[in-house]
Amino acid sequence: MSGDKNANWTKAKAVFIVSSGNFLEMYDFMVFGYYAKAIGKAFFPAVNPAASLLLAFMTFGAGFLMRPVGAVVLGSYIDRHGRRKGLLLTLALMGVGTLAIAGMPTYAQIGLAAPLLVLLGRLIQGMSAGVEVGGASVYLSEVATEGRRGFYVAWQSASQQVAVIFAALVGLLLNLLMPSGTMETWGWRIPFVVGSLLLPFLLLVRRALKETEAFEHSTSRPDLRASLNAILANSGIVLLGMGMAVMTTVFFYMLTAYTPTYGTSVLNLTPAQSMLVTLIVGTTNFVLLPVMGALSDRFGRTPQLIACSLMAALVGYPALQWMVASPSFERLVAVDLLLAAIYAGYNGALVVHLTEIMPANVRTTGFALAYSLATAIFGGFTPALSTYLIEATGDKGAPGLWLSGAGLMSLFAVFAIARIKPARRPVATMAM
Repeated sequence: MSGDKNANWTKAKAVFIVSSGNFLEMYDFMVFGYYAKAIGKAFFPAVNPAASLLLAFMTFGAGFLMRPVGAVVLGSYIDRHGRRKGLLLTLALMGVGTLAIAGMPTYAQIGLAAPLLVLLGRLIQGMSAGVEVGGASVYLSEVATEGRRGFYVAWQSASQQVAVIFAALVGLLLNLLMPSGTMETWGWRIPFVVGSLLLPFLLLVRRALKETEAFEHSTSRPDLRASLNAILANSGIVLLGMGMAVMTTVFFYMLTAYTPTYGTSVLNLTPAQSMLVTLIVGTTNFVLLPVMGALSDRFGRTPQLIACSLMAALVGYPALQWMVASPSFERLVAVDLLLAAIYAGYNGALVVHLTEIMPANVRTTGFALAYSLATAIFGGFTPALSTYLIEATGDKGAPGLWLSGAGLMSLFAVFAIARIKPARRPVATMAM
């Protein structure tokens, strides 16, 4: 009994350490989207405010273009040198990119160098984030108790929601304490500085991670070239994994990175109201994600993925049309909570499923590449695409088309991969 308690404590400690670092990674990466309007004015000034905002969101999305590069290069490093070393490296890289943005002089001060250097900082962040989700998920999958893998791995996604909650709280507090003019002039830098100050502590915490037994017992340690060959040999699984991840990345960035801007710029809510909605959504998902991961342990990944992606395809556009018909704080909360529940149900089964379908010797690289491609091509540009759709169509609910389309794409991918890989069945009764 004592041995079981010690083992459970060790695993719980590992979950906390991995999740805490993943929290900071996502906080630093996401906070750019929260303050896109102010960042646009500081680094991408334009006569048309919509053009300035679009340029800021394009820079936000550009970080995602580096994610596949980070997935392959850093993913290969993790598969060769270990989960622990890789997770330390990704956290340090994220810190470098965040510091670069936090202290960057504005366009008015140094001209064109300002947006170019901000873009560089964003690309460094993207390279780090490209493998963080995969590295953290694979680590949790490999330390999990058999039969509860979905529950364990879901804490990676839950830690991202802590980042959403923390960023929203910081934003809410700043908007209450500082005039809007001050926030747009220099106050937006404070959240970046906060993330930078947390970095040394979380690096110290993550150093306490132990290497997983699965990696230590593995006899295959592929280098970058071998990893690339293995990925090419399994390209079908990687591409279908990307298709499965489309919905979860689109929903995540719609609910988190875009909601604060959507609430203020499109629905004409106050910044405090928009941040409060983001806080409510993050809290809801933090509770729901581990529950949904545990449900996938009991009932299987594929049925849950099919149900949630089908629901996304059916309700995405109608939900936003209902909201914009009479914009209000209450309607934004109601719609975002509905979308959050669909997202949590899908993500709770998806992330662990991706760790299970990838070949063991390139598990981190394969997972990270599939997820990063989905984020780079689809999810990361959700705020920019949503802004464009509204401007092009004049329909404030047009982003809902993107939500429904993402659900449909992932539904097809789930069916396709189920024909290649058998659906995961529960191997033990779920114990919470």
